[in-house]
Amino acid sequence: MSEITIQNKTIKELDELRLVGFRVLCPGDQYLVEIPKMALKLGRRISEIKQVVNPNEHLGAFIVESETSDEDGYWVCVVVKAYEDIPADMVTLTIPPQRYASLRHKGPNSKIIESYNILHKWIEGNNYVRLKNKWHLERYFDWKETENLDVELLDTIE
Repeated sequence: MSEITIQNKTIKELDELRLVGFRVLCPGDQYLVEIPKMALKLGRRISEIKQVVNPNEHLGAFIVESETSDEDGYWVCVVVKAYEDIPADMVTLTIPPQRYASLRHKGPNSKIIESYNILHKWIEGNNYVRLKNKWHLERYFDWKETENLDVELLDTIE
């Protein structure tokens, strides 16, 4: 039986983030398979990225309701201090300063939707408004085993 651990529902404000990594674009039901593959690839190639803030932490970025095809997909990245000599097959993404509702999920990636449901109910119950057309983040502290993720879910709010 797979269990999940939910920790620390809170509000966070983050400054601008500069990200370097890979964009994953696939059918919706394939993200649970493709994102972990890309995270492992990023981990193997981390030494090619300059100015990495924390090589032990990945950031996933996505827009819930994307308005253009350029915003569609999921970005698997690391935070950098500045963009410098980006490898040809990698992308950059700048996330503006934003406010987030946050929750820590520990458990399988197949159960992450349950954690999101808990976070969304908490957001609504505390009268916050989700901003579905802004960048949402997932801060991965452990991504190597899909059955044992440690990830902070950061859902953008007003």
